[in-house]
Amino acid sequence: MLLSSCEDRAAEQSTSSITPASFGGDLKRAKEITEIGCGSCHTIPGTTGANGLVGPPLDQMGSRVFVAGILRNTLDNMTLWLRNPQAVVPGNVMPNMGLQEQEARDITAYLYPLR
Repeated sequence: MLLSSCEDRAAEQSTSSITPASFGGDLKRAKEITEIGCGSCHTIPGTTGANGLVGPPLDQMGSRVFVAGILRNTLDNMTLWLRNPQAVVPGNVMPNMGLQEQEARDITAYLYPLR
């Protein structure tokens, strides 16, 4: 059990040093994308009009252990969730926004460092 805790900390430290560019994300595009729809359901720090109350606030997203309550919070899993949340948890409230891979990576690069 202690060993697994150490592994989790090591993984957290290595992913917390990832920059948007090293993950292949573009923060400018992410901000544009989140301003067109995400804020109607979520509050997002630094995003104009993002004061929705349907979904959870997205501040401290990188500190969360899970995405959608079932996926370990990793860059790839967050991208997977953003691409097709209905495939991950069928019937959940988050709609499939039709994001392309790059758009999901951009948003992940924006949200994941929030701690």
